[in-house]
Amino acid sequence: MKKVMFLCTGNSCRSQMAEGFARDLGKGLIEAHSAGLTPSRVQPRTIEVMKEVGIDISSQKSKAIDEDLLKQMDVIVTLCGHAEAMCPMTPPEIKKIHWPIDDPVGAIGTEEEIMKAFRKARDEIKGKIGRLINKLRSN
Repeated sequence: MKKVMFLCTGNSCRSQMAEGFARDLGKGLIEAHSAGLTPSRVQPRTIEVMKEVGIDISSQKSKAIDEDLLKQMDVIVTLCGHAEAMCPMTPPEIKKIHWPIDDPVGAIGTEEEIMKAFRKARDEIKGKIGRLINKLRSN
């Protein structure tokens, strides 16, 4: 079982989606965690768009980075430039991956336009999780 940590700024959207997909799609392969540089709360729209694809993340909480836990990971995935730049130093044996995904939390427009931005991020993350799972299975 590979331990994977997903990091972003607020641990409110992208990293929460990634954790949810990794738990669901990576059952038996990935022990998923997420955290943020400045944790806040899981965005209600994040929960809503994940429910649309059958994944319930409503019990997930926004968490700060635990440096001890971070050092236990096999893989660390940053989902924004801020998290990539500010991620605490980790041992060189931990694989680091960066997925630059636009933050839908800042989307503006009608409710449908905002939800479209959340769905776009969700679908992009799902694809990347699928590729990560395939890569972990082949190692």
